[in-house]
Amino acid sequence: MKKKILAFLLILFPIFSLGVVKADTVKSKYVIASDSSFAPFVFQNSSNEYTGIDMDLIKAITKDQGFEIEIINPGFDAAISAVQAGQADGIIAGMSVTDARKATFDFSDSYYTANTILGVKESSTIASYEDLKDKTVGVKNGTASQTFLTKNQSKYGYKIKTFADGASMYDSLNTGAIDAVMDDEPVLKYSISQGQKLKTPIVGTPIGETAFAVKKGSNPELIQMFNKGLANLKANGEFQKILDKYLASGTTASTSTVDETTIWGLLQNNYKQLLSGLGITLALALISFAIAIVIGIIFGMFSVSPYKSLRVISEIFVDVIRGIPLMILAAFIFWGIPNFIESITGQQSPINDFVAGTIALSLNSAAYIAEIVRGGIQAVPVGQMEASRSLGISYGKTMRKIILPQATKLMLPNFVNQFVIALKDTTIVSAIGLVELFQTGKIIIARNYQSFKMYAILAIFYLIIITLLTRLAKGLEKRIR
Repeated sequence: MKKKILAFLLILFPIFSLGVVKADTVKSKYVIASDSSFAPFVFQNSSNEYTGIDMDLIKAITKDQGFEIEIINPGFDAAISAVQAGQADGIIAGMSVTDARKATFDFSDSYYTANTILGVKESSTIASYEDLKDKTVGVKNGTASQTFLTKNQSKYGYKIKTFADGASMYDSLNTGAIDAVMDDEPVLKYSISQGQKLKTPIVGTPIGETAFAVKKGSNPELIQMFNKGLANLKANGEFQKILDKYLASGTTASTSTVDETTIWGLLQNNYKQLLSGLGITLALALISFAIAIVIGIIFGMFSVSPYKSLRVISEIFVDVIRGIPLMILAAFIFWGIPNFIESITGQQSPINDFVAGTIALSLNSAAYIAEIVRGGIQAVPVGQMEASRSLGISYGKTMRKIILPQATKLMLPNFVNQFVIALKDTTIVSAIGLVELFQTGKIIIARNYQSFKMYAILAIFYLIIITLLTRLAKGLEKRIR
């Protein structure tokens, strides 16, 4: 009789314990990276908060398993690089499991079976893959949809154009730059629900499973906690509620009470977000330019030094920095250096995205400022230096009292121009996931697809800022002269 009771309890135990199976944490807080615009998996709602299947799921799992997380949303490519470089512990971004990715990441159990589907404009005559011959199909870089297109390209004879984000891809389709897009089925259908005049003429094709991931060999407990939490959510029905919230027919993820089809509506609903992005842009430009002036003046002085070694050092600095595109320089600092340090020390040393962007912009501007300083000094008649030295005045004092005051007047307009360029270059730094003004606009577009109006708003923002700063600088220039 006791054996029967024991056996009965053993059968009931798993049932009563559903939702309370937990794993052990190692860190006090985990950093989770995600995309910034991949609705309905992750996107910003009208309250400027990141939401979607992935966001709700990871938050529900952390609550179920009792561990803390910090979520960052730098974009898909940047999120992958952040995990590889140690800036994040895991990634959840509607990420498909592929053999190539398994070599770099450890994956959790699948939480969604993905289909890829073709989208075309409502007026398009494309009705099959055969109709794509000699046409251009857009796809997001690094996705399973891209893998599918590449695999079947020779079979159907289409051309492939890759994009860094979905908003740019759909804009290109609407303007006729490409003939079709291929994307995850829920993503494409969400865009249609948000007003995109598209259709899906071909049935979706399964492309694999979607899962949470960590860097291979790192944070195994995070995978364990995700799997146990996912199992608990599936058992208690909460997981299905999350899916139905975003995927059930007739539902919409947008809760905005403001019409975002007008410029006024976009401003009214997103002004806080835009001002936040503007603040980061201005801070990034001002701080980096201040640092760049110091570095640039030093190397500019080196370039006209009577010592050859200093001139060579300045020449190498200017040639190297000016020879590297700013985007590559930012990526090298943000992702390359931490990976290099980890390969040597075995310790992860992540760099903050704002710090990395500031360093990249500072170095880039400094190289050009060094040339401005060199040109300004050399524009002062050489006879003034010779006359001063013949009177027994030292080189340093001659530079401070005679040459630099005259050179500064010549350099000031170029300094203003370089600051304007630095301000514009902040848009390039968004490639590492820094959410400045331009990236903020892209995130808003990913939610409402109002690209023309939003880019017009951004253009006006930049125009006003640069005009005000230019006028301020010109007034300062007049006072100095």
